[in-house]
Amino acid sequence: MTTETINLPDIGNFDEVEILEVLVEAGDTVEKEDSLITLETDKATMEIPSPAAGKITEVLVSVGDKISTGKPIAKYEPAENGGDGEKDETAKTESAESPDDKSQTESSPAAAASTDQKADVECDICVLGSGPGGYAAAFRAADLGKSVVMIERYPVIGGVCLNVGCIPSKALLHVSEVLNETRSMGAHGVTFAEPEIDLDKLRGFKDQTIKKLTGGLEALAKQRKVTIVRGFGRFVDPTHIAVTDDDGKEALVRFDHSIIAAGSQPVKLPFIPHDDPRVMDSTDALELEEIPKRMLVIGGGIIGLEMAQVYDALGAEVSIVELGETIIPGADKDLTRPLLKILKKRYQDIFLGAKVTNVEAKDDGLHVTFEGKKTPETAVFDRILVAVGRSPNGKKIDADKAGVSVDDSGFVAVDDRMRTNVEHIHAIGDVVGQPMLAHKAAHEGKVAAEVICGLPSAFTPMGIPSVAYTDPEVAWTGKTEDELKAEGVEYEKGAFPWAASGRSLSLGRDEGLTKALFCKKTHRLLGAGIVGPNAGELIAEAMLGIEMGADMADIGLTIHPHPTLSETLGFAAEMAEGTITDLMPPKKR
Repeated sequence: MTTETINLPDIGNFDEVEILEVLVEAGDTVEKEDSLITLETDKATMEIPSPAAGKITEVLVSVGDKISTGKPIAKYEPAENGGDGEKDETAKTESAESPDDKSQTESSPAAAASTDQKADVECDICVLGSGPGGYAAAFRAADLGKSVVMIERYPVIGGVCLNVGCIPSKALLHVSEVLNETRSMGAHGVTFAEPEIDLDKLRGFKDQTIKKLTGGLEALAKQRKVTIVRGFGRFVDPTHIAVTDDDGKEALVRFDHSIIAAGSQPVKLPFIPHDDPRVMDSTDALELEEIPKRMLVIGGGIIGLEMAQVYDALGAEVSIVELGETIIPGADKDLTRPLLKILKKRYQDIFLGAKVTNVEAKDDGLHVTFEGKKTPETAVFDRILVAVGRSPNGKKIDADKAGVSVDDSGFVAVDDRMRTNVEHIHAIGDVVGQPMLAHKAAHEGKVAAEVICGLPSAFTPMGIPSVAYTDPEVAWTGKTEDELKAEGVEYEKGAFPWAASGRSLSLGRDEGLTKALFCKKTHRLLGAGIVGPNAGELIAEAMLGIEMGADMADIGLTIHPHPTLSETLGFAAEMAEGTITDLMPPKKR
């Protein structure tokens, strides 16, 4: 009998990974795809399957060993049919004739294709975009047995969030928080020397964080047999997408179903010279080319404030201009007020109810003309960050050629099952509407994949959390007070100031606030907001309470550890219920 060696297949961008488990031993009989070993990567654990059926004759690795692509795992005697015989054919037949697939095909007939060109790749589901929504959809669909192609225009998968958004910005924000905290410790008797900033090493830290996550995604895609096609994808007709790579080569993908996850891009203002390298969008700002002496941030929303914090901590003199009357539009003012109070002391200027009307690029800097309250007529800055929002990419993918309706703004309308007006084409993430958040997209992606696979899934959340990772953080979920007032909903509010929190005071922070909003009749939690350190972590309990239908007694009677910041939500519920003992209750029940 012939003995062959099983080598570790390509597992993505990893030099060496550790073996957590060895799942077979000499003498075991394995089928094709049976797991042999379990590895630990930066992103997740993964099981390595047998490439064929046979009998294990020798195991060549042990738990704790470090292993890389191409290294031997075990020796085996292949089965006579090589593992591709009757068993696999039966599985394919059952999959092809499953009731769910059949009903989905009958209820979602694809329109006749208009191209007669032979496809280079064919699949059950084609996902256009590999961000958090796109890869969640692709991986879920693959787990449910579908053949999946994922199209990504950039060399690295992960989309805006992993590459030029959520992840790199949080890495830099962590550094800024450390800098701010060490500087503030002087008031508590601990003084540090002013730190030296090495921009090259700082960029390296940010880039390494990205690489770990995107490399893990590549490995997960390989493990799930998701095919990645790189290039810019555009619909040709209702069943084909043409993908053009950076060299101008085109590949044609044919699909039975498609999920649009094309994302969004930063909004550009027409009166600003965006071709000048001193004018940045959020992607440019993350490159940290230099720390300018004077920097203007146009837009007082989450992205603008987060990047302002990074550059301020690194030594820039920051000014912010916001068209609205407060920062972070969408959040209640009592949540943004503590942050605004701190930022007014920290930054050079914050102009609210104001706007930029013109920017002229000159050798000595960017000359900015303002209009609004308390603004100078003109001022000169070394760099400008434009952070006035993002626009969806719906108009860029030729969706109309597939019959998909896209509005003038670039949004694609969908129902709660993420279906567009073309039944076999779904859409998720930024391209389907606000809020443009990665965690929203990821849940929508799973719903789209499950609906295509015939599962009774729908996107019907009771709320979607929002977080500004500023210092202090601002987080809210469910209904805001402004929304409840506008809708005429009668509610009760419980608010607990962190000036009465032992844990907050021990951190040297007393500006925080936790508030909970309850239905006046049922006492069920409708919304919550938190401002203070780690607010983004704390808001999850409130979101769970909303989804579970918790009322003020449920939350107030839940024993929280003391002293913690998490107990402030319990105190907020007790404030609403009138049972609090850490403060005087506003009322009695």
